[in-house]
Amino acid sequence: MKTAHLIKEAGYYANICGDLAELELQLASGAGLAIIADEAVRHADLSGLTRWLNEQPSWSDFPIVLMSEGGGPERNPEAARLGRALGNVTYIERPFHPMTLASLVAAAVRGRRRQYETRSILEDLTESEGLLQTALNAGHLGALEIHLPDFELEASPTCKRFFGRTPGDPLTYQELVDAVHPDDRTRRSEAVEHTLRTGKDYKIEYRNTWPDGSQHWVDVRARAVRAQDGSITSLVGVCSDITARKTAEIEREALVAQLAAERTALAELTATLEQRVEQRTADLMKEVAARERAQEQLRHAQKMEAIGQLTGGVAHDFNNLLIAVMGNLDLLRKRMPDDPRLHRLVDGAQQGAERGAALTQRLLAFARQQDLRAVPVDLGALLRDMSNLLERSLGPRIALRLDIPEQLPPAHVDTNQLELAVLNLAINARDAMPDGGSIDIRLAPLRVKNDPALQAGNYLKLSVVDTGTGMSPEVLKRAIEPFFSSKPLGKGTGLGLSMVHGLAVQLGGALQLASTPGKGTTATLVLPVATAAPELEGRLPAAQIVRRTAVILLVDDDPLIAMSTTEMLEDLGHRVIGANSGPHALDILRSGQEIDLMMTDHMMPGMTGLELAAASRELRPQLRVLLATGYAEMPDGIQVDLPRLAKPYHQDQLRARLDQLLGQGAGPATDALLSPSP
Repeated sequence: MKTAHLIKEAGYYANICGDLAELELQLASGAGLAIIADEAVRHADLSGLTRWLNEQPSWSDFPIVLMSEGGGPERNPEAARLGRALGNVTYIERPFHPMTLASLVAAAVRGRRRQYETRSILEDLTESEGLLQTALNAGHLGALEIHLPDFELEASPTCKRFFGRTPGDPLTYQELVDAVHPDDRTRRSEAVEHTLRTGKDYKIEYRNTWPDGSQHWVDVRARAVRAQDGSITSLVGVCSDITARKTAEIEREALVAQLAAERTALAELTATLEQRVEQRTADLMKEVAARERAQEQLRHAQKMEAIGQLTGGVAHDFNNLLIAVMGNLDLLRKRMPDDPRLHRLVDGAQQGAERGAALTQRLLAFARQQDLRAVPVDLGALLRDMSNLLERSLGPRIALRLDIPEQLPPAHVDTNQLELAVLNLAINARDAMPDGGSIDIRLAPLRVKNDPALQAGNYLKLSVVDTGTGMSPEVLKRAIEPFFSSKPLGKGTGLGLSMVHGLAVQLGGALQLASTPGKGTTATLVLPVATAAPELEGRLPAAQIVRRTAVILLVDDDPLIAMSTTEMLEDLGHRVIGANSGPHALDILRSGQEIDLMMTDHMMPGMTGLELAAASRELRPQLRVLLATGYAEMPDGIQVDLPRLAKPYHQDQLRARLDQLLGQGAGPATDALLSPSP
């Protein structure tokens, strides 16, 4: 007990095990280290413990601190025997100084954490190798490596297939050279020699003859790998079979030649026919160019959609983790001794969590999965109200000008998110003008008819125009990608434009960028016009806040989030009944237990929070329901009229929301829960 007390005083959690069976259970559940008294295991059966230790994965070496009264292994044979049996053992002789124990525990915990970091690295490497192989398979690419100076060839099964071999057939470098078509051998040999001499990439297309006598085209690309002394040790690359493309090119070239011959013959008959052919060819070229641009836009949209889905999922999981961090920090602050240093540390952790929350909001904005409250807004009035804030943010070296016509219709936007977007665009423009300049913010109506990125209708253009350094075409093409930034390291997260882009798309608009190096950039937010007039600001009646103890049914499938939220609710004086799924919660509701309010996560396997709320209305129509979510994950076409608490949240925010709901009068808590959106 004294040892456990010392460990807790050192800042670590300690759990006392009465026997080896309990110790083995703790090890399996993820303990960081074990402190064992030698007399407790001197005559015990260690087979179960040693079996668990011997079956550890390669990255794991579980640390054990062995307390002994007879000294270390050099003076205590029994301690030496236990050390050999248990593996990663550190000895401490009793009696010992508390600082000695604290130091040993700290060292063991650090070592264990490094082991978990090693596990993560190994998992990432395994995943990366799998993704690379998947990419090669998806692209129908074969991999090859030529080891120098002996030109030993190592080829994947796919690569062998491109040279007419089966995966089990050997393929040497000489066999590969011999298979090259005689007319292409000199050209290929020169390309290899050029790469070995200059170190530049190897890229060539040539014909090769298969063992069955058929001819095929391959595209081979490789890059030189150098040793520390700069010498080239190997060529690593990929190859693909381009026979179909080359055949089509040859046929196309033959067709073009045939058309040219026919055109020459027809030119002798009529001059006007040649003009028509030229015009038609020009039209076809325009159509091809337009088709290629459309395909490029489609590929880019698909890429950004895939990145958005990944980003949204990561941000959702990160939001959940922040709930546990912020909630535990709130509770920890209440229970800390009056030590200024500890309070500074907790404040620092809290600030880090707040920054993480802001980061997740930007990620969700890019992924178009943030929870928006779009209403009719007078953009002209909003921009005029922001002018003082913008001038303070831009500084004295930047001149701000507003060009806002009168009598513009309202826009359908989320006011808070739009203000952040405008501020982001203005700050980006300021950073592009290190020597000062001017920023024009313009507002104008826009009628869209034939824009593939926007539905036909009326919009407003909100443009932020600067006179800064501008962006190159390459930078402009990637400007809205998350985490891409042209600013120096440490000067930006690369999420500003991606957040603005995600917000615009989620609102039904678009972000358009135009830039010329040395002349500045224009960022234009295209926002849909609202069908209703802006709401007049008025003084809202204060919500009735009644603090009282309540019985709360908490539904969350994540044990970490459930534990943290339970602690916060119980600290507020409420009694909590936990459920890890929607069906589990419905069983509790059917049991007849007294429940004042149900708080539920939305994204849960099997049954979502919305589905649970709808089912709970059938059992208890008067039950209040609070939906905790930070993720715009509601089904398309469904409008949700249900109290919500945005993730991540502090304990004070949780208290305020519960006080509002528990202070409302009785009545159906889920009226108009699910209804078709207008």
